Amino acid sequence: MERVMHLAQLNIARAKYPLDAPEIKDFVDNLDVVNATAEQSEGFVWRLKDESGDATSIQAFDDPSLLINMSVWTSPDSLKDFMFRTHHRDFMRRKREWFEKLNDDSYVLWWIEEGHIPTAEEAKVRLQHLREHGDSPYAFTFKANFTPDDL
Repeated sequence: MERVMHLAQLNIARAKYPLDAPEIKDFVDNLDVVNATAEQSEGFVWRLKDESGDATSIQAFDDPSLLINMSVWTSPDSLKDFMFRTHHRDFMRRKREWFEKLNDDSYVLWWIEEGHIPTAEEAKVRLQHLREHGDSPYAFTFKANFTPDDL
């Protein structure tokens, strides 16, 4: 029996403002809508969230202004469809208003077995690997077209 693989993703962003600041209100006010859109998207499997329904209070890094987002999808295409063909796209276009430009890679993709729920620690290891070694089947970006067969 062939094992089914899903695509995990982590992206990080350093907020320019505290989350209760008026300058970032549009972003914060639309988190629920964007997260609901993700959850209703074809190919969505799971996303990291706390009791409030989002991941803004989850502190994965020493820097408290570094926000994380993690999710699992059935394929790269399902993730791209959500990112670029839904309301999410409008917020990506505005990210410079709310977030600093990071000098290192700010997102990473990797394949996981169906049913596995990635941890923030696992995701940080993948991101660090990408930053140190570039795209590989272990940790990659959309620029690379690694498939589960490449593992």
